[in-house]
Amino acid sequence: MTGPPPRPGDQPPSSPGRREDPGPGTTAHTPAHGAAKPLSPALDTTFKVGLVLKGLDGVLEVAGGILLLFLSPQAIQHLARALTAHELSEDPHDLIARSLLHTTAHLSHGTTVFGAIYLLSHGIAKIVLVALVLKDKLWAYPWLIGLLLAFIAYQLYRITAVHFSIGLALLTVFDAFLVWLTWREYRSKRAHQQARAAVAAPPPGAHRAARPPSDRRT
Repeated sequence: MTGPPPRPGDQPPSSPGRREDPGPGTTAHTPAHGAAKPLSPALDTTFKVGLVLKGLDGVLEVAGGILLLFLSPQAIQHLARALTAHELSEDPHDLIARSLLHTTAHLSHGTTVFGAIYLLSHGIAKIVLVALVLKDKLWAYPWLIGLLLAFIAYQLYRITAVHFSIGLALLTVFDAFLVWLTWREYRSKRAHQQARAAVAAPPPGAHRAARPPSDRRT
Protein backbone atom coordinates (compact mmCIF):
# COMPACT_ATOMS: atom_id res chain seq x y z
CA MET A 1 0.00 0.00 0.00
CA THR A 2 1.46 3.33 -1.11
CA GLY A 3 0.82 6.75 0.34
CA PRO A 4 -0.70 9.74 -1.46
CA PRO A 5 1.35 11.17 -4.33
CA PRO A 6 3.53 14.13 -3.42
CA ARG A 7 2.09 17.55 -4.07
CA PRO A 8 3.96 20.26 -5.96
CA GLY A 9 6.30 22.18 -3.64
CA ASP A 10 6.71 19.36 -1.10
CA GLN A 11 10.30 18.59 -0.06
CA PRO A 12 11.43 14.98 -0.35
CA PRO A 13 11.95 13.33 3.03
CA SER A 14 15.53 13.16 4.16
CA SER A 15 17.02 9.73 4.50
CA PRO A 16 18.61 8.62 7.77
CA GLY A 17 22.26 9.51 8.01
CA ARG A 18 22.02 12.22 5.35
CA ARG A 19 23.22 15.68 6.42
CA GLU A 20 21.23 18.67 5.38
CA ASP A 21 23.30 21.37 3.69
CA PRO A 22 22.90 24.80 5.27
CA GLY A 23 20.92 27.28 3.28
CA PRO A 24 22.40 30.40 1.69
CA GLY A 25 21.32 32.56 4.63
CA THR A 26 22.89 30.46 7.37
CA THR A 27 26.47 30.34 8.49
CA ALA A 28 28.21 27.55 10.31
CA HIS A 29 30.08 28.72 13.39
CA THR A 30 33.04 26.64 14.38
CA PRO A 31 35.13 27.36 17.43
CA ALA A 32 38.45 28.93 16.61
CA HIS A 33 41.28 26.55 17.35
CA GLY A 34 44.05 27.94 19.52
CA ALA A 35 41.93 30.68 21.08
CA ALA A 36 42.70 31.23 24.74
CA LYS A 37 40.01 30.39 27.21
CA PRO A 38 38.76 33.16 29.50
CA LEU A 39 40.60 33.48 32.77
CA SER A 40 39.10 31.71 35.74
CA PRO A 41 37.47 33.95 38.37
CA ALA A 42 40.50 33.54 40.65
CA LEU A 43 42.99 34.43 37.90
CA ASP A 44 40.80 37.28 36.70
CA THR A 45 40.77 38.73 40.22
CA THR A 46 44.54 38.24 40.48
CA PHE A 47 44.97 40.00 37.13
CA LYS A 48 42.96 43.01 38.24
CA VAL A 49 44.69 43.19 41.62
CA GLY A 50 48.05 43.06 39.85
CA LEU A 51 47.00 45.89 37.56
CA VAL A 52 45.90 48.00 40.52
CA LEU A 53 49.22 47.37 42.26
CA LYS A 54 51.09 48.41 39.12
CA GLY A 55 48.96 51.55 38.95
CA LEU A 56 49.76 52.37 42.58
CA ASP A 57 53.43 51.77 41.83
CA GLY A 58 53.12 54.29 39.02
CA VAL A 59 51.52 56.82 41.38
CA LEU A 60 54.42 56.41 43.83
CA GLU A 61 56.94 56.85 41.02
CA VAL A 62 55.24 60.05 39.87
CA ALA A 63 55.25 61.37 43.45
CA GLY A 64 58.95 60.51 43.80
CA GLY A 65 59.75 62.16 40.49
CA ILE A 66 57.99 65.35 41.54
CA LEU A 67 59.93 65.41 44.82
CA LEU A 68 63.22 64.98 42.95
CA LEU A 69 62.32 67.89 40.67
CA PHE A 70 61.58 70.35 43.45
CA LEU A 71 63.99 69.23 46.19
CA SER A 72 67.71 69.88 46.18
CA PRO A 73 70.16 67.05 46.93
CA GLN A 74 70.86 68.61 50.35
CA ALA A 75 67.14 68.68 51.17
CA ILE A 76 66.79 65.03 50.12
CA GLN A 77 69.72 64.06 52.35
CA HIS A 78 68.19 65.94 55.29
CA LEU A 79 64.83 64.22 54.66
CA ALA A 80 66.50 60.79 54.52
CA ARG A 81 68.32 61.41 57.82
CA ALA A 82 65.06 62.51 59.46
CA LEU A 83 63.20 59.43 58.21
CA THR A 84 65.88 56.96 59.31
CA ALA A 85 66.92 58.57 62.62
CA HIS A 86 64.45 56.59 64.74
CA GLU A 87 65.23 53.28 63.04
CA LEU A 88 68.99 53.74 63.32
CA SER A 89 68.68 54.68 67.00
CA GLU A 90 67.15 51.25 67.65
CA ASP A 91 69.30 49.29 65.17
CA PRO A 92 72.44 51.10 63.95
CA HIS A 93 73.07 48.31 61.42
CA ASP A 94 69.65 48.45 59.75
CA LEU A 95 70.30 47.53 56.12
CA ILE A 96 67.49 49.54 54.51
CA ALA A 97 68.15 52.71 56.49
CA ARG A 98 71.89 52.61 55.87
CA SER A 99 71.36 51.92 52.16
CA LEU A 100 69.01 54.90 51.92
CA LEU A 101 71.54 57.19 53.61
CA HIS A 102 74.34 55.88 51.40
CA THR A 103 72.29 56.50 48.25
CA THR A 104 71.23 60.04 49.18
CA ALA A 105 74.78 60.98 50.24
CA HIS A 106 75.99 60.63 46.65
CA LEU A 107 73.22 62.64 44.99
CA SER A 108 73.98 65.56 42.68
CA HIS A 109 71.82 67.92 40.66
CA GLY A 110 72.34 65.86 37.51
CA THR A 111 71.40 62.58 39.15
CA THR A 112 68.25 64.06 40.72
CA VAL A 113 67.08 65.44 37.37
CA PHE A 114 67.74 62.11 35.65
CA GLY A 115 65.96 60.26 38.45
CA ALA A 116 62.99 62.63 38.23
CA ILE A 117 62.66 62.13 34.46
CA TYR A 118 63.02 58.36 34.84
CA LEU A 119 60.40 58.10 37.59
CA LEU A 120 57.93 60.48 35.93
CA SER A 121 58.10 58.80 32.52
CA HIS A 122 57.76 55.29 33.91
CA GLY A 123 55.08 56.25 36.42
CA ILE A 124 52.91 58.09 33.90
CA ALA A 125 53.24 55.24 31.37
CA LYS A 126 52.16 52.71 34.00
CA ILE A 127 49.17 54.78 35.15
CA VAL A 128 47.91 55.45 31.61
CA LEU A 129 48.27 51.87 30.35
CA VAL A 130 46.80 50.31 33.49
CA ALA A 131 43.79 52.64 33.27
CA LEU A 132 43.25 51.79 29.58
CA VAL A 133 43.51 48.05 30.19
CA LEU A 134 41.04 48.27 33.09
CA LYS A 135 38.67 50.02 30.64
CA ASP A 136 39.04 47.04 28.24
CA LYS A 137 40.87 48.99 25.52
CA LEU A 138 42.15 46.05 23.49
CA TRP A 139 44.97 47.95 21.76
CA ALA A 140 46.49 48.88 25.15
CA TYR A 141 47.21 45.25 26.12
CA PRO A 142 50.25 44.79 23.80
CA TRP A 143 51.65 48.15 24.92
CA LEU A 144 51.38 47.11 28.58
CA ILE A 145 53.07 43.79 27.79
CA GLY A 146 55.90 45.61 25.99
CA LEU A 147 56.36 48.00 28.91
CA LEU A 148 56.49 45.17 31.44
CA LEU A 149 58.97 43.22 29.29
CA ALA A 150 61.21 46.30 29.16
CA PHE A 151 61.07 46.52 32.96
CA ILE A 152 61.89 42.81 33.24
CA ALA A 153 64.91 43.16 30.93
CA TYR A 154 66.26 46.11 32.92
CA GLN A 155 65.65 44.37 36.25
CA LEU A 156 67.41 41.22 35.05
CA TYR A 157 70.37 43.34 34.03
CA ARG A 158 70.48 44.92 37.48
CA ILE A 159 70.20 41.51 39.18
CA THR A 160 72.86 39.75 37.11
CA ALA A 161 75.34 42.52 36.24
CA VAL A 162 75.05 45.15 38.99
CA HIS A 163 73.84 43.79 42.31
CA PHE A 164 71.56 40.93 43.28
CA SER A 165 68.52 42.01 45.26
CA ILE A 166 65.82 39.73 46.63
CA GLY A 167 63.24 42.49 46.36
CA LEU A 168 64.10 43.17 42.72
CA ALA A 169 64.04 39.44 41.96
CA LEU A 170 60.56 39.10 43.48
CA LEU A 171 59.41 42.15 41.52
CA THR A 172 60.72 40.55 38.32
CA VAL A 173 58.81 37.33 39.02
CA PHE A 174 55.65 39.35 39.70
CA ASP A 175 56.06 41.31 36.44
CA ALA A 176 56.58 38.07 34.48
CA PHE A 177 53.42 36.59 36.00
CA LEU A 178 51.50 39.76 35.14
CA VAL A 179 52.77 39.57 31.55
CA TRP A 180 51.39 36.02 31.26
CA LEU A 181 48.03 37.05 32.70
CA THR A 182 47.83 40.08 30.40
CA TRP A 183 48.64 37.93 27.35
CA ARG A 184 45.99 35.36 28.26
CA GLU A 185 43.38 38.06 28.84
CA TYR A 186 44.31 39.79 25.58
CA ARG A 187 43.97 36.61 23.52
CA SER A 188 40.64 35.77 25.14
CA LYS A 189 39.16 39.23 24.56
CA ARG A 190 40.47 39.40 20.99
CA ALA A 191 38.93 36.02 20.13
CA HIS A 192 35.62 37.10 21.70
CA GLN A 193 35.68 40.35 19.73
CA GLN A 194 36.39 38.52 16.47
CA ALA A 195 33.56 36.07 17.15
CA ARG A 196 31.11 38.93 17.74
CA ALA A 197 32.23 40.62 14.52
CA ALA A 198 31.75 37.36 12.58
CA VAL A 199 28.20 36.96 13.94
CA ALA A 200 27.28 40.56 13.16
CA ALA A 201 28.68 40.45 9.61
CA PRO A 202 26.25 39.24 6.88
CA PRO A 203 27.21 35.93 5.22
CA PRO A 204 28.78 36.03 1.75
CA GLY A 205 26.18 36.25 -1.00
CA ALA A 206 23.42 37.42 1.32
CA HIS A 207 23.00 40.74 -0.52
CA ARG A 208 22.85 39.01 -3.89
CA ALA A 209 20.29 36.52 -2.62
CA ALA A 210 18.09 39.22 -1.12
CA ARG A 211 18.16 41.44 -4.24
CA PRO A 212 15.04 40.82 -6.42
CA PRO A 213 15.71 40.08 -10.08
CA SER A 214 15.25 43.10 -12.30
CA ASP A 215 12.86 42.86 -15.23
CA ARG A 216 14.49 43.54 -18.55
CA ARG A 217 12.24 45.16 -21.10
CA THR A 218 13.02 44.71 -24.73
